[in-house]
This record gives sequence, structure tokens and C-alpha cells, in this order.
Amino acid sequence: MKDLIYNQKQIPKEQWRYGLRSSGATGCGWIATYNALHLLGYGAEPEALIRMYEKMLPVVHGNAGTTTFAPAVCFKRWGFPVKIVYKREEFDRAAKEADACILFYHWKRDWKMGAHFVALHHTPGGFVGYNTFANSTGPDRYGESLESWIKKRKYFGVVLMAIKDKRGNG
Repeated sequence: MKDLIYNQKQIPKEQWRYGLRSSGATGCGWIATYNALHLLGYGAEPEALIRMYEKMLPVVHGNAGTTTFAPAVCFKRWGFPVKIVYKREEFDRAAKEADACILFYHWKRDWKMGAHFVALHHTPGGFVGYNTFANSTGPDRYGESLESWIKKRKYFGVVLMAIKDKRGNG
């Protein structure tokens, strides 16, 4: 793939398995990494990212997804400066200063609960995310404030990984 992944649910079940499950079910961690690399101007092979995460920091070998800080560890190993931000009130500033970000959050709807990774960046039109929702078909507009977007959706346990281009020209 040469483009961003907008919706992991559209990946065929047998393509890019993550652990014993499909990437459509548990692949948001490697997909956010893939998308962030593309936002930074680097290419990535899905198979290589999946193999790396399955060996490195998966939750139950990828069957329950990727651990929270695995993307930050990978980007640091690859030589990218990464700032991990926990305070929501600091998200907007940190994300605007970064060249790409990965956001991890927990969600709860009705009796269901889960967690998700998304890649995002700030543009002149506001924040834009990728692979955000189960019905996403392209980039998702988050508006002018990442903090407000998170608050409106009642996401919790949120961590922002703000990534700078290692080439220093971002």
C-alpha cells in the first residue's frame, strides 16, 4: 500500500493477520504506526510492522492488540524524537509542535468498552486523524482542539505520542 489506511475494518480478514486475529479486529497499533510513518514521509510495509509488533510488545501476541507505549518505543528505536504526553490540556500544543502523532485512548459505549490507536497531525484546517472510526472512509476532521475532541467523545486513559521527523525538517 502506498497510501494511508483509513479504516482497518475494511482490511480482508485473511490479509495482514495480527496474532491469531485479523488486523481489522486488533491491528490499530501497527496501522497507526504505518499511518504516522506515511505522514512523516517514510514508507512502511504492513507485514514488517506486524512481525515487529508480534515479537516486541503485543498484548497476548497481538490477539488483544498492541501495548500502549509500543509505538513510542518503535519510533524512538528508529531515531525519531518522541514526546509522550499524558495531560489533555497539553495535547493541542504538543500535537501542533509535532510532525505526526499517535493517540491512544479508551472508549465506552453502552455495555461495550475498548481501546484504540489513531495517527493524526495538525493542518492549517485543524487536527486530522486516520483510522478513527469503524465507518471512516477518509481523513477525519477533529477540529481546532484535540483536547475538546477527546472530551466531547468522553475518551479516557488517553496518551499522546508526539513525533518529530528525525530529519529535522518537519
